[in-house]
Formats: sequence, structure tokens, C-alpha cells
Amino acid sequence: MKYKVLWIFLLLSIFLVTGCGKDEQAVDNCVYVKTQKVIYGNHDSEDSYAGTVKGRYESNLSFQVSGKILSRNVNVGDSVSAGDVLMSIDARDIQQNLNVFEAQVQSAKSQLDLAQTTLARYEKLYAASAVSAQELDQYKNSYKNALAAYNQAIAQREQGQNALDYTQLIADNSGVISAISGEVGQVVSAGQTVATIVQDGDREIEISVPENKIQSISTGQSALVTFWALNNVEVMGAVREIAPIADPVARTYKVRISLSQLPADIQLGMTANIVFSVNDGLNYAVLPLSALYQIENKTQVWVVNSENKVELKDIKVNAFGKNDVEVTGLNEGDVVVTAGVHKLFAGQDVKLLDGDAL
Repeated sequence: MKYKVLWIFLLLSIFLVTGCGKDEQAVDNCVYVKTQKVIYGNHDSEDSYAGTVKGRYESNLSFQVSGKILSRNVNVGDSVSAGDVLMSIDARDIQQNLNVFEAQVQSAKSQLDLAQTTLARYEKLYAASAVSAQELDQYKNSYKNALAAYNQAIAQREQGQNALDYTQLIADNSGVISAISGEVGQVVSAGQTVATIVQDGDREIEISVPENKIQSISTGQSALVTFWALNNVEVMGAVREIAPIADPVARTYKVRISLSQLPADIQLGMTANIVFSVNDGLNYAVLPLSALYQIENKTQVWVVNSENKVELKDIKVNAFGKNDVEVTGLNEGDVVVTAGVHKLFAGQDVKLLDGDAL
């Protein structure tokens, strides 16, 4: 029993001595990284906006006199020609006013004829020295007053006739009715919009541009226009008008794009896509968002040096894109780590993936 315990102790001692004699294997902390070389230059980008086909000239139509609408002869989408009667209002009161004005003209004409006859008689008497010059002047003045009253009556009659004509809403130009806000039986006031007509001719695209993008758009700037309903037909356009004031609710600016060539099948209200090519003229580098390493308020990137070790470098971010970022603060040709940046430490040895090179 004593010998058995001795042999066991001896074997354990040999095992421990043998294990302690092994060489420790070196730990390799070198890792593979995906990188990108820094290249500075002017970079073109594209801004895309959804828009709607509009008429260049849209007219809000209204009656020039107040009254009750008696008839409406058009509906939204109807094509009309210049001179067509679109609506009419009750003209009875206006017709009565015209009758009053006509009677006033007749009365004024009678007074004028009397004054003219009297003046002619007194001129003969004055020539015969039967009346004084003072009396003649009085009748001359009476004639002038009668003539003025007659002209005033005629002017009022013409106003009444115009008012009667205004009881019919007539299209000034050919086009398409795009909106109607007046209905039969409705009492409308003079100047109140009751219909909108889009005139025939030019068509434009209206887009809404957010506040942070409006500075990149200027009048005359070219744009590529496509139409979803026309199998992506492409035409060139140019910015014709930029609204000077933002929409108070949406906080966007209305921009109108004129078309160089009008597609044959284009219709009002169609959806269009507008693409602007933007070159801001700034010199910066573009990196993927995954390259950024954020510590508190500092934005940095890992740069691989000539010894294949990584070190942090401060950068300045100019603008963010969808999946990339515009930066400055790096040197041309710097090799930046673009993936796994939160797993690295300063001075760590790295290897570049195939295709990447210092």
C-alpha cells in the first residue's frame, strides 16, 4: 500500500514537470480590416422630388356683381372655349336698376332739349337787344347743367348695362375646368371665386422643396423630368419660378418647372419625378457612415499608418447622406477603416483585406 502511494506521487510529479516545460504560444492580435483611401474632390449628387403636372396659367373666375346662382353649365374636367357661358346669376334686380337708369336718361334728355330751345330763343332776343347779357348767361349755364346731367344719366345707364352683362360668367380663354366652388342656389358676392380654369397651352411641374434644400435650387437650373404614367418618359425641364415665401403649414417652397418639350399624352394632375444634379463646388472626401467613431462630442476615424497600425484622427463632418458622409480633416491618400471601428484599439496591428492597399 505504501509503495502504491509512492508510485502515484512520483507519476504526478513527472506530469507536472513535463507540463511546465512547454513553450507558451504567442497570441496574435492582428486583425483584418476593410478600408478605403481618402480622395478629395468635387462630388456630384442628385436631389429627387415628386411633383404634379399643372397648367402654367390658371385663372380663378368670379362674378363682378353679387347675386344668387341660377345655373351652372360646366363640371370639373370639362373643356371650354373662350366665350362659353359657365354660370349665371339672378338678373332681376339688376334689370330693374337698368330700367331706372334708362328712365333717367329720358328725363335728362327732355331737360336738355328744353334748355337748348330756351337758349336759342334768348340768343335771338339778345341779338335784338331785347334782353341783357346777364340773362343770356343764365340760360347758357342752364343748358350746360342739363347737358352734364344728360351725360351722367347715360354713364349710369352704361354701368347698369355692364352689370346686367356681368350676371353671366363667361370664359375668357379656352381651357379645362379644374375646380368649381359655386353651386346653383348659392348667393355669391362680387369677386368670390366660383370656378378655376387651366388655360390651354404650356404645362409645368410643381414641386415642394424643404427649407434646407431651397438654397441649392436657382431659376433657370436644369432638371430631368420623368412621368410614372407614361412609362417613365424623360424630358428636360428648367426652374421657372421659386416661391419667395414658404408654405405656412408645410414649411416648404413651391417651385415651378417648365418643360422643354410637352409629351403627347401628358394630363393635368399626373405624377412626375424631378431630379436635380447638384455640385456644391466644395472640396471634401466621402466616407461610409460605418467609418465614423464617436467619442463624446468628437467625431473621429481609424487611420492605418505606414506600420499597419491604427490610430484615431479627428475629422469635421460637412453633411450627411443616406449611407455616406462628407468630411474634411484627412490627408489625401489616408487609409481609413470603414467597418468594425468599435472593436479596434490605438496601436493595434491590422491587415488589409484583399483588394485594399496602403
